[in-house]
Amino acid sequence: MSSPAPIDPDTPALPTLAALRARIDRLDDALHDLLMQRAAVVADVADLAAQGSKVAFRPGREADILRRLLARHAGRLPRRAVPRLWRELFAATTAMQANVVISVCEAEPGAGCIAAAREHFGALTPLRTHRSPAQAIAELRAGAAIAAVLPLPAEDEPTPAAWWMTLLHGDEPRVHVVARLPFWAPRPEGAPQAQALVVATAAPDESAADRTLLGFDLPPEMSRGRLQGAFLAAGMPPVAMILRRDAARQTACALIEIDGHVREGDPRLPALAEHGLRPVVLGAYAIPLEGDQP
Repeated sequence: MSSPAPIDPDTPALPTLAALRARIDRLDDALHDLLMQRAAVVADVADLAAQGSKVAFRPGREADILRRLLARHAGRLPRRAVPRLWRELFAATTAMQANVVISVCEAEPGAGCIAAAREHFGALTPLRTHRSPAQAIAELRAGAAIAAVLPLPAEDEPTPAAWWMTLLHGDEPRVHVVARLPFWAPRPEGAPQAQALVVATAAPDESAADRTLLGFDLPPEMSRGRLQGAFLAAGMPPVAMILRRDAARQTACALIEIDGHVREGDPRLPALAEHGLRPVVLGAYAIPLEGDQP
């Protein structure tokens, strides 16, 4: 029977469970210290922003932070955990700077907008639910909410649900589209599946990759093909298009989605006037992340 091999005194001992747990505790303390430091910097930013009356809610900035973090992410921590962790962090630090209440339109029970809003704006952010987009927008305009979550527009939706027409012909203060939910995919089982847009009275802040929504009245006789051709000629190819016609009133309006962040005064917009089109910029949103893209 052979004798056991001698123990090499220079071979490091395998870590014990207690040692690994102690290391996790030290890392937790370090993470907590960094979170508190980050909160202190956010407070400084809030003090500076208050001097210029800037809003605390910056969905474009948040989108770029997540894109940057996911671009550098590595290791065994699931990528989908990064947006979840930082969304709660964004919610907490935004609440440091403003009284955050989110108005949500949930037209039918289980429609999914409440779940989408909760995922995006954090577990502890107050949500106020309404059965119609008009009610949610009214609460936003009254200053009782910092943003409203509304169902994604659809071609065949009834007129009361076409809330984007309210933005097109709406009163002051102006309401703008500022974000799209959900921001990350693929969606695992149990995650909110509803598609929604976020609107606010503040103008959207530009991110590294955006899409803009344009709304406008148009001649009732204008076809979808002519409309698309007008935008192509202006150098603004449509990504998506919704047309609504009212034969009784002989009116029509359209919602066009295009790539890029377009502002009022964009030099391409006057070219559309040659076709009798005068688009209103309804807002923009950061393009959601999909699949494994960073």
